[in-house]
Amino acid sequence: MTAPPPRDSLSPRVPGRGGRDAARRAGAPERGAVPRMEHVRVTSPDLARRAAIGVLHSRLAAGFAGFVLIYLLLAARVVYVTVVHPVPPDKAAIAAQTPSTTVVLPPPARAEITDRNGEILAVSLPAAALYANPKQVEDPGVAAREIAAVIPGLDPGFLEARLADRSRDFVYLDRKLTASQELAVNRLGIPGVYFENTERRHYPEGNLAAHILGGVTPDQRGIAGVEDWFNKRLTSAPGKPLRLSIDIGAEGIVRQAIWQAMSDYDAKGACGIVISARTGRVLAMASVPDYNADDLGSAPADARFNRCVSGDYEPGSVFKLQTLSMAINSGMIQPWDRFNTTHPLHVGRFTVTDFEPAHIWMAVPHILAVSSNIGASRIATILGPQIQRAWLRKLGFFRRPPIQLPEATPPMYHPKSSWKLLTTMTVSFGNGIAMSPLQLISAVVPVVNGGIWYPPTLLDHGKRSAGVRVMSERTSLIMRKMMRNVVTAPDGTGVYARVPGYLVGGKTGTAQVVGPNGRYLQHLNNASFMAAFPMNDPRYVVYVVVLQPHATKQMLPFCHGFTTGGYVAAPAVAQIISRIGPMLGIMPLSGQTLAEAQAALSIPLDPPAPPGRLALGPGHLFPPGASKYAYILAHQTPPANMDVAAHDQALARTEMWQPLAPAAQTVSLPAAPASSAHTLGHRIMNIALPVTHAGG
Repeated sequence: MTAPPPRDSLSPRVPGRGGRDAARRAGAPERGAVPRMEHVRVTSPDLARRAAIGVLHSRLAAGFAGFVLIYLLLAARVVYVTVVHPVPPDKAAIAAQTPSTTVVLPPPARAEITDRNGEILAVSLPAAALYANPKQVEDPGVAAREIAAVIPGLDPGFLEARLADRSRDFVYLDRKLTASQELAVNRLGIPGVYFENTERRHYPEGNLAAHILGGVTPDQRGIAGVEDWFNKRLTSAPGKPLRLSIDIGAEGIVRQAIWQAMSDYDAKGACGIVISARTGRVLAMASVPDYNADDLGSAPADARFNRCVSGDYEPGSVFKLQTLSMAINSGMIQPWDRFNTTHPLHVGRFTVTDFEPAHIWMAVPHILAVSSNIGASRIATILGPQIQRAWLRKLGFFRRPPIQLPEATPPMYHPKSSWKLLTTMTVSFGNGIAMSPLQLISAVVPVVNGGIWYPPTLLDHGKRSAGVRVMSERTSLIMRKMMRNVVTAPDGTGVYARVPGYLVGGKTGTAQVVGPNGRYLQHLNNASFMAAFPMNDPRYVVYVVVLQPHATKQMLPFCHGFTTGGYVAAPAVAQIISRIGPMLGIMPLSGQTLAEAQAALSIPLDPPAPPGRLALGPGHLFPPGASKYAYILAHQTPPANMDVAAHDQALARTEMWQPLAPAAQTVSLPAAPASSAHTLGHRIMNIALPVTHAGG
């Protein structure tokens, strides 16, 4: 059976006029079907809405095109400024937009103190103080215990008493809070307890230079040392550091050396000073025992005592440097003069002896080398008390030393009315007069530097003081040669101050200790050594004094029971010089250079008199102008007509005071008899290590 064709394939009927089967007209729907076309009636509002939508579409298209254009322009600009022609950033604009990450602290109320190299010795830093209003504290006992638990060192009883004082509305509990302690107290949350922003003075070097720096009160006011002396300067210019002449490296070396000497000999204390021979600036000054400068208030009185400027001690034989400088500069005494040291000197109930009697006539270099008290006494009595006092007054031994420390004290000496024969003798070897170590070392500076005195100072000025000439260059040169003998001569008292390669010269000192009743204490002394280096061109003077040393069991094999300056202080000076020399740019010599330098500084212990000159000695005891005391000491009657003119000439040379400032007035003084180099003699000195006593 054949399938009927699909419906769609049937030919459409042609509609008839009335026939049922007539084909339908194209497009005519069947009965009940949805018509394919209809007539829609559009109103005016619809047309307006359609027009508005059309306008909106056109505007959107225009806006999109505008945005695309702007984007393309910006992209082109970015490419141009970053690739084609980069534009550097504006630094000022960047800086203005960069947030600041540093906190600028308010300027301190007190200036820093530094050493000569800029190392900070004292600085003020922000801190906090703890205070309370007792009227707002509910339970003082509980609050006191809680605070004491987080701040070690505070006494709960003290805190409770402060907090329980209801009559006050402000009490300090602690004025030195650390940051951690402030946080700990803050966490307690105790009502009535508050914090106050303050400053605290810090000393980073601890004990080093503590006596120089001194300290401040809790309200930052100077109370000792340069903090007190320069209090106005430190507070008026807080942004400008105060620069001292101290070198903290040298200060540490000096402190270590004197501390070792004090410990080795179980001494009561010690002092060490290094001063520039060219400027008078103090490079190091240490006194032990000392204290931590941060804890000045809790330091014991003995530790706070500055032995370098506050202690007046009899210098002992170190003072012979002044006696012999005075004698040679006066022109009355020459290096080749010899004096009777064969026996002790008796004046009333007093006797002057030598540590190691030689029983010979000694020349001036020999007297200094072996430290003869008898020889120094005879020389001083030839000059007399008037010349002696004039010399000491000129070098500052009758006034307070001009150093910037309030603790500095004036020396102690006999009044003019009692300065007779015995005082003249004892002062010549450093007894019967007392001064601070700083005053003594500042008077030795002109002895070694060519005769120029500089006021000692703790400030590091840009240029040095002009200085004042107080003795001739010839006197200083002779003294340097004789001081070199003290260290190099086989029987010199300063043999333990030798330092390989360094031309060290010096003088030992061993002085008795004066007791509370004014009498000398038995079996106690102060041991010292004064040195300068290098002696061919002195740069620095070093002084060490050890107070009341004892021959301990540890040191007995070395010192043989003696506590003299040669055994106790000279090794400490040698240690200081060997360590600070390279640090200060002074290198040791060796070989031919060392031998030539030694030869230039040599002088015989008993130099001969130059041709045509009559030396003092047996048969010719006194020069013209000698004091009557010299005749009395020699058990002779003074001449009826003393040579006043010769004495006055010697006094004029002694009073030499010629400021070296360009416009200074100078006075022409009688010249001392000159001597050529060969008359003093030259020889390379024996520098073999000593095996015998080193007294003085």
